[in-house]
Amino acid sequence: MKQRSLLAKMVLLPCSKLYGGITYTRNKLFDMHLLKQVDFDVPVVSVGNLAVGGTGKTPHVEYLIRAFRRKRHLAVLSRGYRRKTKGFIIAGRTSTPSDIGDESYQIYHKFGGDVVVAVCEDRVFGIRELMRLDPTIDMIILDDAFQHRYVHPAASIVITEYNHPLNEDRMLPYGRLREPARGINRADIVIVSKCPANMTPWDYRETVNRYNLFPSQYLFFSHYAYQPLCPVFPDIATSVPYLDWLTSADSILAVAGIGNPRPFVRHLKSFGAKVKVDIFADHHQYTKKDIEHILSRYKQLKGKQRIIVTTEKDAVRLAANPYFPHELKAVTYFLPIEVEFANPYGDIALEDVVEKTIAEHFKDKA
Repeated sequence: MKQRSLLAKMVLLPCSKLYGGITYTRNKLFDMHLLKQVDFDVPVVSVGNLAVGGTGKTPHVEYLIRAFRRKRHLAVLSRGYRRKTKGFIIAGRTSTPSDIGDESYQIYHKFGGDVVVAVCEDRVFGIRELMRLDPTIDMIILDDAFQHRYVHPAASIVITEYNHPLNEDRMLPYGRLREPARGINRADIVIVSKCPANMTPWDYRETVNRYNLFPSQYLFFSHYAYQPLCPVFPDIATSVPYLDWLTSADSILAVAGIGNPRPFVRHLKSFGAKVKVDIFADHHQYTKKDIEHILSRYKQLKGKQRIIVTTEKDAVRLAANPYFPHELKAVTYFLPIEVEFANPYGDIALEDVVEKTIAEHFKDKA
């Protein structure tokens, strides 16, 4: 194991240094205004991270949607990761995860009546198209856009995981960082996600000291609040009340293709059922062979009450999967999550800080 780690360090660490140098140079070109950023008259709120995978961007984007959907005409623009299409697309009733990506599909089906959902690799073009098609939009949330610096956002939010401190990480491919940790200094708001529910005042102080943000930056702490189970196939779900399944199930097959499935699995195990786990890559597209494997694993579960529980993001892909067998549809559920904030340094809400940052941005532009 030590030899393998040494080999990885010898091969990957030089690549990380090279990648870090490239991203540092690129950011410097933006800082020196040699690469141009585009300002928009509509408030743009960027939500992103410095590390790859599993920081919880989508639940935080959904929090912002809930906070602003009654106050503003919202649009959410992402690149549509892992979609099979290209260019600018607005989500509609006939859209599929393959058309717009699983996260955009999930957001559209949750909030489609309250928010315009679109995808485009070129965020500048995407924003212009949104405003051309619907000039009444008065806030755009950019999902996964912290490194997309061609757009100058009115408010920039970076999300970082509690258990993966940036100062202990390395650049890709040796580590998980997309850019050097000091890039966090560009953010207006930093959210430490997936915090323990029982954080002490000392834990908060240690985290505050670790990130050592500028006085102008805001630091928030969030944790997941798991919601009651929902059927992936509601039309044919079992007649047994699914709200009671987690407490009454004998066996659970946990199926997850997300960046960090550990909190999801940990939550399922907390109910006392015997949990078997099938983990796939983030944004995994389930093949016929994968579905056959899931069916086989389900049949091996013990007990009378056996269910499959997946994540909300995976449910989107499984619901649209043509190979998913009818015999599993009645016992397959997903576990919704929302984020809640614990802010021991004041009662100001995230949405209030976003509004304040937007106002300051446009005041400086005037």
